[in-house]
Amino acid sequence: MIPYGRQAISEADIAAVVEVLRSDFITQGPQIDRFEQNLAAYCGAAYGVAVCNATAALHIACMALDVGPGKMVWTAANTFLASANCARYCGADVDFVDTDSDTYNMSVPALKAKLEQARAAGRKLPDVVIPVHFAGQSPDMKGIAALGAEYGFRIIEDASHAVGGDYLGGKIGNCRYSDMVVFSFHPVKILTTGEGGMVMCRTPELSKALRLLRSHGMTRVAEDLERKDEGPWYYEQALLGYNYRITDIQAALGNSQFSRIDEFVARRRELAARYDRLLQGLPLRTPLQHPDGKSAFHLYPIWIDEEAAGRSRRAVFDALRAAGIGVNVHYIPVYTQPDYRKLGFQAGLCPNAERYYAGAISLPMYAALSDSEQDTVVAAVRGALA
Repeated sequence: MIPYGRQAISEADIAAVVEVLRSDFITQGPQIDRFEQNLAAYCGAAYGVAVCNATAALHIACMALDVGPGKMVWTAANTFLASANCARYCGADVDFVDTDSDTYNMSVPALKAKLEQARAAGRKLPDVVIPVHFAGQSPDMKGIAALGAEYGFRIIEDASHAVGGDYLGGKIGNCRYSDMVVFSFHPVKILTTGEGGMVMCRTPELSKALRLLRSHGMTRVAEDLERKDEGPWYYEQALLGYNYRITDIQAALGNSQFSRIDEFVARRRELAARYDRLLQGLPLRTPLQHPDGKSAFHLYPIWIDEEAAGRSRRAVFDALRAAGIGVNVHYIPVYTQPDYRKLGFQAGLCPNAERYYAGAISLPMYAALSDSEQDTVVAAVRGALA
C-alpha cells in the first residue's frame, strides 16, 4: 500500500532522539527552546511556543485572545474538526464560512458577505476568525486582515498544513496578517515531532500568556510572583492552564527534521508539479496554485468530475484502495457532523465546501514518495477512471 502521507525519519533524526534519551533532560529541556527559536527565526515571527499537538495550540491561542462564553468564532467549513472544536472548548459559539471554489480555502467574498449580513441583521459578529491553510496553501490573508480591521475581529491562522510555505513574499507563520499562527507536527505533516504543535505570535504579551496556558498557568519567574521571598522552590498558579507541554525528546526530533524543511517542501512541490503534468486530460481537477504564494503541499487533493468521468467519487476511491493506493478524503464539512447538527447546523450552509467534498480525493503526497511510486499512483488513477 502506498499511503497518502508518511513521515521521513533519517538516521540523524534517530541519533538526535537517542542523544536526548541519554541526557539529563527528556521532558522539559534545552531542545524545546531551540526548536521554538529555530522555527520563529525561519518564519520571521517574534515568538514560537511549542505544545503537545496542534489542537492544544489552537485551544490556547483562543484562550490567549479571551475566547469564552458569549464570544463568537468563525472558521473555514473545509477543515479538520479541531479548527472549530478549539472555540467550543472555551465555551464560545462557532460558525462557518464557505470556501473559495478554486483554492478550497476560506472565501474572502463569502466572509465579507456573511459579515455584512450579520451586521445588517443585528447578529453577533465574530470576535475571532480562524482561516485554514488547506493542503499547505495560504488563504487570502491580506483580504481577511483588512476585514478584521473593518469589523474588529482577531485572527488565528490554522496553518497546520503549511509550515515551509510562502505568502506574499514571506514565510507562512510570520503573523504579518494575524495575531497568531498554528503549525502541526503530526507524522503525516511536512515535518514531525511524533505529535506536536507550535503557536507563532508577534507580541511578548501573547507569548507569555501562551507559555502560562501550556503549563498549568504556573510560573516561577520572580518578577511575576505575588510572594517573591518564599524560597527557590516556590511557584504560583497565575491562571487556569493545562498540561499541553511538548517534551525534549519530541523537540530534538523536530530540530533534526527542521534542518531538512526546505528539502522536504522542495520535493513536495516537485511531486505536485509532476502530478499536474501526469494527470492532464483526465476528468478531474488538480489543485490550483494561487499566484500570491507557494504551497507547502501537505496534501495533493484532486476533484473528480463525476459527470465527465461517468463514475462516482466513491467508485474511484474504492478502485484506488483496491489497487493498493492509500488515498484519503480531506475534508468532510465540519458542520455536517452529528455533534454539530445537534447545535442546529444543516446541510446547505456552505455550498462550495459541500460540492468540493463530494468529489475530493487526496492522492499520496510525502517527501519520500519516489517517482516510480508516483507513476504507480497515476496509473491507478487512470485505471480507476477508465
